[in-house]
Amino acid sequence: MATVAVTDDTFKAEVLESEIPVLVDFWATWCGPCRMVAPILEELSDEYEGKVKIVKLDTDANQATTMAYGITSIPTLNVYSGGQVVKSVIGARPKRALKEEIDAVLAPSA
Repeated sequence: MATVAVTDDTFKAEVLESEIPVLVDFWATWCGPCRMVAPILEELSDEYEGKVKIVKLDTDANQATTMAYGITSIPTLNVYSGGQVVKSVIGARPKRALKEEIDAVLAPSA
């Protein structure tokens, strides 16, 4: 399952009302570290299919959601569960580190 693009209009339905945890990649086209993280997130979306949904929100095109969650640095990866932010990772990280962050969120429910 590939990552899914979300917008200000689809954020509530895709993220806040999701039955499973959602990792939101707040990114922008001009952001070098964002481009470095993108292929890692594609791989993780396959590995965690059915357990975690991974979506991308372009901060330039979706400023209402970006401002609502106080995103000032990108990439910011927020994990939402039950409509709430349960983890926030700011900056690019290697795949292993991102897996550890996701596993930490999944651990209580596993």
